[in-house]
Amino acid sequence: MSDTVRCTIDGLTVEVPKGTTILEAAARAGIDVPHYCYHPALSAPAQCRICLVEVEGVAKLVPACVTAVADGAVVRTESDAALAARKGVMEFLLINHPLDCPVCDQSGECGLQDYAYEEGRKFGRLKEPKRVIGRDDFGGDVLFEGDRCILCTRCVRFMREIARDERLAVVQRGDRNTIDTFFDRGLEGSLWAGNVVDICPVGALLSKDFLHKARAWDLDRVPSVCPSCSHGCNIRLEVRDNQVMRLKPRPNPEVNSYWMCDVGRFNYRWLNRQDRLEAPLVRQGERLLATTWSVALNDLVERLRGRRGGAMLVSPLLSNEDLGAARRLADALGFQALGFRVAEGPEEALPGWSKLKLRRERAANVEGARRLGFVRWGGADGRGGLERLQGPVVVIVGDELGDADVAWAPQAELVIVVGPVLSAPLRQRVDFALPATTFAEMEGTFTNAEGRVQRFWPALVPPGMARPSWQILGVLLAGLIGAPVPASAADAFALLGDVCRDFAGFRYDDLGPWGRILPQPAAIEA
Repeated sequence: MSDTVRCTIDGLTVEVPKGTTILEAAARAGIDVPHYCYHPALSAPAQCRICLVEVEGVAKLVPACVTAVADGAVVRTESDAALAARKGVMEFLLINHPLDCPVCDQSGECGLQDYAYEEGRKFGRLKEPKRVIGRDDFGGDVLFEGDRCILCTRCVRFMREIARDERLAVVQRGDRNTIDTFFDRGLEGSLWAGNVVDICPVGALLSKDFLHKARAWDLDRVPSVCPSCSHGCNIRLEVRDNQVMRLKPRPNPEVNSYWMCDVGRFNYRWLNRQDRLEAPLVRQGERLLATTWSVALNDLVERLRGRRGGAMLVSPLLSNEDLGAARRLADALGFQALGFRVAEGPEEALPGWSKLKLRRERAANVEGARRLGFVRWGGADGRGGLERLQGPVVVIVGDELGDADVAWAPQAELVIVVGPVLSAPLRQRVDFALPATTFAEMEGTFTNAEGRVQRFWPALVPPGMARPSWQILGVLLAGLIGAPVPASAADAFALLGDVCRDFAGFRYDDLGPWGRILPQPAAIEA
């Protein structure tokens, strides 16, 4: 018996697995059936009724979101009856909806706006005053604009089925129906509440953090990976005027489904810092003087030539490519102490989708640092361990080193920093400070806690003369030992196999949008 069924949708023949709904089958054929209450990760109540379609031989229209495709079925999503039904539903949904698209944050990415324009009536027929509910603060980052709500109940179902923290419900009856919180509890303290803003199809649920900050059509959206813990949620960096405006989850069924936690969602302001290193700095006596890349790197190669021994501290926010270049430099200089520091925080899983959790280690590439030979230093607060920074040469890559009260490496003859910023303790000690990009300004990969290597792409223009750390360290290696300089992130990734055999045989272009797991992944901590 076949496990698939074949049907015809708007004249196109589609073969899909048994149990596939008409809406999902139509999407596979590139046909958009309007919908509001349906979400692929939630139960389908079929209550918005905007997805009604005509099936040949069935007496009445059926909701596409819950009706499974039958073998041989002939479905029409654009028949006169289906279009008339959708127009009627749109009129019903817009009866009390305010005409405030010009001031709504959802404008430009609103399903109600799009479908009203495509299929709604040209003029409304309501003569009575519209119902007024007003704004409610749901707690946390979430505002509720009750007048805009179409009662799709996506938010209620997310909190019940995915967060399993039932804080929202439909209250009142009839035309007084609205979404509300249970008493005064609200969404305050929920780690996952920001997702209800993402899945709201209209402008009823708003983010206080993003309120009136930018219009949807002004944002550039770039796929990336969340840097805030070792789980590696797939996200989009949404950018305007070279500033990150917000982070949004990007679907990946192997990592985070459609969701992300609020810790990661709001940890983006550091990417917009204005105190960035913009030019190479070289110490001349008591002063740090800006210079060109060629002068700084040539001087540094001469200072390093013939030296052996020292220590290196790296950041677990560096890409695999950065860490691989750092490890090769450490090996070329004969370093024995190779470390990283990472802060820890409470761990919490998403109950309704157990693959996703906010992990204890609060940096994206802890697993990459471990596999490439770096050892964790310091405590759970991400500080300490600096007593290991000993030797004639100390190299710090991508770390602010904010331990102002700790004396470190008193015998160091040469201190080199490669990073996006230069903290006060380092400014007093550094001999060479080389400006590097953050992950948001470059292309590269992170390795998450289960050993999955995932790509990210540049969303921001680097400040001044900043360059990726793998490029800076690659030029240093070329000057020291004649190593080839990688011309791209793909070239730098290809060199990882020389440092860690786990990466051997992995091609950068084969990682795809959802990444690949390295062989023999480290055990995931409970």
